[in-house]
Amino acid sequence: MNQPSMHIEPPYRPEFEYPLSALAPAAQAESVREPLSLVHRLLNHDGIRKILILAVLAVIWEIIGHWQDNELLLPTFTATIGAMWADLVNGELPARMAISLSVLLQGYALGVILAFFLTTFAISTRLGRDVLSTLTSMFNPLPAIALLPLALMWFGLGTTSLLFVLVHSVMWPLALNTFAGFQSVPQTLRMAGQNYGLRGLRFVWQILIPAALPSIVSGLKVGWAFAWRTLIAAEMVFGASSGQGGLGWYVFQHRNELETAQVFAGLVMVVILGLVVENLVFTTLEKITVRRWGTQQ
Repeated sequence: MNQPSMHIEPPYRPEFEYPLSALAPAAQAESVREPLSLVHRLLNHDGIRKILILAVLAVIWEIIGHWQDNELLLPTFTATIGAMWADLVNGELPARMAISLSVLLQGYALGVILAFFLTTFAISTRLGRDVLSTLTSMFNPLPAIALLPLALMWFGLGTTSLLFVLVHSVMWPLALNTFAGFQSVPQTLRMAGQNYGLRGLRFVWQILIPAALPSIVSGLKVGWAFAWRTLIAAEMVFGASSGQGGLGWYVFQHRNELETAQVFAGLVMVVILGLVVENLVFTTLEKITVRRWGTQQ
């Protein structure tokens, strides 16, 4: 016989409420939290912490320079700053910086444009992927400065040879980073773009580039660093050949004249320009793009 079904009541659990007075101490503690001191607020700023690190390095440099007591081998930090200030006032350093930055921006822009078209071709076709993979395997490990003798034979002394080695130093790391970013774009975004009828360059501009922007910005930073150090090294060679150039020639010329303070002043200026570009240009670019859109923490 079928047993009559029995209705089982769920167990009863009495409810209870916390009185508001039990939460009051925590709320009051939150509301009366003491504000941070000026020192803590300054230390929470990224720029202040970096300036403190640079100040510590400058003090260490000054101490070692005094202990070495040989201006020919290692001038003190104050002597280097004095030499740099003197050449800033007389206009030599600004003129050298203008030459270097002008050539660098031209080579960097050409490298970015060529890397974009090569990566677009690679992401669009199988042949493009094979071309990109083969060329990057061949040329990316090759130091740009190693191509300088070839550039001198082809283009002679001048800006064209510098542009040739700068494009080489920028193009391959940027293309690799951009292509890796394109490949990491989720398939959902790709399908959404295709459903909206996006093809070719429109698909790249509106779907792939925004989604792969962290990798692209990383490639831009790496390409800038490679181009900057390649330019300084190339200018030293050009300076030895024709007596012309920017900051690299400034360093090389004063090294020949055994003016070590000016040599270090040129190197410090190279570092300062690198820090300015890194912390102002690329940091600002990240804030208005990848961080603002939530694609990077």
